[in-house]
Amino acid sequence: MLSEIPHIKAIQDEPRRRWFADEEFDLIVWYEADELVVGFQLCYDKQKNQRAFTWRAPGYSRHDRVDDGENNPGRYKATPILVSDGAFAAADVAERFKAAGSDIDGSISSLVIQKILDWHPPKPEIRRPRL
Repeated sequence: MLSEIPHIKAIQDEPRRRWFADEEFDLIVWYEADELVVGFQLCYDKQKNQRAFTWRAPGYSRHDRVDDGENNPGRYKATPILVSDGAFAAADVAERFKAAGSDIDGSISSLVIQKILDWHPPKPEIRRPRL
């Protein structure tokens, strides 16, 4: 079950945020000064092949895989980064999140579920040969 992490550090020039976590999910929610949600990032499958779904108002969303920086034999661990990953079982993630997020604010969980289910993969860019 997701629970809120209290007393998270504010990041300069970034909107106020709240952070919820459990063994499978991390959810970070960003707020405007008027307490309107302006974005969130839901990380899931934290124990195996972590991925992230990011949404920002008014309608930006993307799905990525988290490269944890571990695959550099003989080197120090690198900083985790998001890399493109179009495979997204949105209905499955929404259902799992719904169960895990049942104890958090209903307006937040509803928004996250709605945006996950509204997601459509980006259309591939068509490159035309130069004439």
